[in-house]
Amino acid sequence: MSLFKRIGDNIRANINSLLDKAEDPVKMLEQYLRDMEDDIADAEVAVAKQIAIVKRFESSYKDAQAMAEKREAQALQALEQNREDLARKALEDKKIHAGKAADYKGQFEQARETADVLKRQLQEMKEELEKMKARKATLVARAEAAKAQKDINKVMSGFGKNTARKGFERMEEKVLQSEAEAAAGLELRGKTKSLDDELAELGGSSSNIDDELARLKARLNKDKE
Repeated sequence: MSLFKRIGDNIRANINSLLDKAEDPVKMLEQYLRDMEDDIADAEVAVAKQIAIVKRFESSYKDAQAMAEKREAQALQALEQNREDLARKALEDKKIHAGKAADYKGQFEQARETADVLKRQLQEMKEELEKMKARKATLVARAEAAKAQKDINKVMSGFGKNTARKGFERMEEKVLQSEAEAAAGLELRGKTKSLDDELAELGGSSSNIDDELARLKARLNKDKE
């Protein structure tokens, strides 16, 4: 298993196992995503270094190969000018550069294969990060829904105890009691008359009687006539 694959597996394992322990799942998810982004940044640096190695071996291989070809051309030119000794030296140097070219070629191809593997793994990590981001959105929504449900349950538990309703009914009874006391006060006031009120009523009754007597007297006088 590659290093990048192990990093990805460990991150997924941490997300799945530690979420239950998190006091704030949303903040923990954000932290895990930041950790993944940091790991990807480190992986990008590693891939860049490997690509640089590939280019260096490729350049060395091409330079050695070009020098070997150059020495062969120079050896041919020396033979054309009857300089076999110089041609021999050129071929000996060509052999050295050809050996270097073969060695650099092998290292170049191996480094290129390693770079290709690392690039694929880096791409997998990036894809995994995008999946985690999508999962985060879903998990955040679920976490918020769960919190809302807890809040509702907490409020409903208060309703279950009838605390608010009983308090409301108690206040209603107080209002009714106040209304009853007010009505009783009005009724009591109506039955309790002051001395002035009684005297006024008495005076009113006497006046009425006098009027009635005067009327009857007038009637008797009329009948006598």
